Amino acid sequence: MDPGPPQREVACFVRVAEHLSFSRAAAALGMTQPAVSQAVARLERSLGVRLFDRTSREVALSDAGKVLLPYAEAMLEHAAAFSAEAARLAEPAGRPIRLAYCPLVGALAARVVRRLADRSPSIDVELRRAGWGAATADLSRGGAAAAFMSTPFPAGVAMTARFHVPLTHVAVPARSRLATATRLALEQLPAVLLPRVRPPGSVWHALAPRLRSPAVVGDLDDLPAALDLVAAGRGLLAAPHLLVETVRRPDIRFVPIDAGDLRMTYGLVWAPDRASAELMALVQAARQILRVP
Repeated sequence: MDPGPPQREVACFVRVAEHLSFSRAAAALGMTQPAVSQAVARLERSLGVRLFDRTSREVALSDAGKVLLPYAEAMLEHAAAFSAEAARLAEPAGRPIRLAYCPLVGALAARVVRRLADRSPSIDVELRRAGWGAATADLSRGGAAAAFMSTPFPAGVAMTARFHVPLTHVAVPARSRLATATRLALEQLPAVLLPRVRPPGSVWHALAPRLRSPAVVGDLDDLPAALDLVAAGRGLLAAPHLLVETVRRPDIRFVPIDAGDLRMTYGLVWAPDRASAELMALVQAARQILRVP
């Protein structure tokens, strides 16, 4: 039986596709750039297809790469699920767990905890509201066992239940002249809010070059709270459809925008070396909620 391509090579392919950069993918994987390049080259040779179109200035997915990427992501998620279930079966029960979550996906975090409580009422879960920076710090120092957070995911974590939230609207003050527009292009928008730190792989890193006049703020970890800045006239906010669907404010209007394929990618991440039976039960509950096979 053909075991298929090695998981390490597939992981390199997925990370390069995520960052469209071999050097940034290497940093995310904790590898050297030559090692990542060699892994992708081996995968291309074994598959007999070219996964990326490379020039001296940019890296882009080939047509074959675009087709194969979802399968590669699914392969890695199945491998993570296998490890998660094995750890759940191997570890003794009884330890409480803390789940950090991005404020935008708080409803999802609550659903996961309810699902877990229905199936395993003895497992104690503590919810911690935390943006990207705080969640990354909590995971690294053990303050949280797992986190629902957006890309780029911290190096060395396991990940599953990935989902995408497209940017579909821009939040503007209700009294702004833009509030009556039916649709806007990104290039038309004045003073769009952007965080000061925009790591490669984040939606803010992809959005910045397309804006006419960004308004830089400290961070945008909490998008619902960032609407206060919009209402105060500090800038506009590119908004994912999930924010539009869950927030109703009389001082804010959401206007559709042409944002192309810009989207926020979320997932449940955890530190594999701190896996426990309770944590793996939480992972399984998240997969069930998001219907990940």
